[in-house]
This record gives sequence, structure tokens and C-alpha cells, in this order.
Amino acid sequence: MLKRLVAALLAVVVPVTVLPGRPAAAALRPGSVWHVVAPGETLYSIARAARLRVADIGRWNQIVPPYPVHVDETLRLTPPRVQLQDWRTRVELVSPATVNWRAADRCPVPPAALRKVWVSYIDLQGNYHDGSLVVHRDVVTRVQKIFFTLFRWRYRIMAMAPMSVNMPGETNMGIVTAGYNCRPVGGTSVWSEHAYGTAIDINPLQNPMIRGGSVSPAGGSSYLNRRSYKIGMIHPEGAARAFTANGYFWGGGWRSLKDYMHFSVTNR
Repeated sequence: MLKRLVAALLAVVVPVTVLPGRPAAAALRPGSVWHVVAPGETLYSIARAARLRVADIGRWNQIVPPYPVHVDETLRLTPPRVQLQDWRTRVELVSPATVNWRAADRCPVPPAALRKVWVSYIDLQGNYHDGSLVVHRDVVTRVQKIFFTLFRWRYRIMAMAPMSVNMPGETNMGIVTAGYNCRPVGGTSVWSEHAYGTAIDINPLQNPMIRGGSVSPAGGSSYLNRRSYKIGMIHPEGAARAFTANGYFWGGGWRSLKDYMHFSVTNR
């Protein structure tokens, strides 16, 4: 079943947008271990700037000819200790306890309408993990497609549940890539799209929300220059396309505020 799912996901074509960007040489320093792909770059231009062979970078990142790369992809510029495992996924039912559901909260969807989706991801240090997020059952297939695409593009994710396994000792849940959360929109009594399981926040630290003069999470201030390309950041011509090609809208395109971490099926 997993092989059929992966074959179907491989058949999904995400449109490629090529935009002018920084020269590869300007972003690389001698001895660089990682390089985040920016608009206009190719594996050939990156290899030339790094004084490396295209075939070597391709092998280190498990990319095969004709060596496609994608904006926001993080490339390894040194040999890995181990090869990445194959991407995998599974889906589980959830219980009220799984999602901290209480009837008194009057959450808009019951646990029976939610699913825990497990997907493979690559963390900021290039390590392979299996992580999970809870979403509405109606978007499970879309979510699997999105995270399969991100994995193929070698996009880095800081952390996903279970944190005790994937980032032991970390207590700041504000940095976690996650979906369902029975809560209202901040400062209102209106249910957030997260309460319906139809929204995902990805890499909140690297893709903060900016409302007025406030930045959330606070550590996200280091990522306010959205013209830069750092590990874990999302750009419209890059990792955001994995979501928008699958029917999600991006909060980074909003005008009243910018919520770079936020994707939802309703554009709210």
C-alpha cells in the first residue's frame, strides 16, 4: 500500500517557478557544509561556486541526473555519515486524550473527525525523523502529498511530535510544526482553522507571524528579512508551493498581517 501511495505522490507535478536571485557564489563560503537554494540557482551553479563536482553533490543529497533543485531546499556540501532512509507515512485514529479534547470546550470537530498523520522529515541538522501531526480526516491525503514533496525537495523542518523522541529536552512547543489545536484566533472568540484540523503551522521560528509591531514567536525576529534564504524559511517560489499546489492558502500572502508559518484550506 505504501509503495502505491509513493508512486501516486511521485506522479504529482508541482509547477516550477524560476526567478532571478542571488548568485550562488555570493552565498557560499569556503568550507560551507550546507547551502539553501535561492531563486535562479542550479546544482551546476552551486557546484561551481563551491568548487565541487555536480555528481558529488548529487550523490551526497541522493539527487539523480538531471539534478533538479528547488528553492528553499537545503543541500549538503560534504559527504554524509549515512544515507537518508526512504520517506514513509501512516495514518492513525485519535482518541479524545490524544488531542486533549474535552466536551466542555465545545471544540468545533470531534476526535472521530481527526487523524494522526505520520510522515518522514529532515531536521535542521540533516537528520532523518518520523514525525506526526493531527489534521482533519478530509485533508489527510493532501497532507501526505505536501510532506512527501517537502522531503523530496530536502526542505528542513525544525521539529515535529513526538518531541520526546525528535527533540528530547525541548519544552518550547512554539517551534513545532503542527496542525490541529482547539483554540480561537488570538485576541478573538472565533475558532482558528487549527481547531478544525484544516491548518498547518510549519517552522514557526523561521517563519514567524508579524502583526503590527509584534513578532511571534519572539525568536523569529532573526528571520524578518524575507529576501534572505536560510534553513527552514519558506518563500512563495519555494516550499510554499508544496502547500499551494495541494489546495492550501498561505498566510505569508496576507496584507493585514503576515503569518509566514500558516497554511490553511480556507485562507483564514
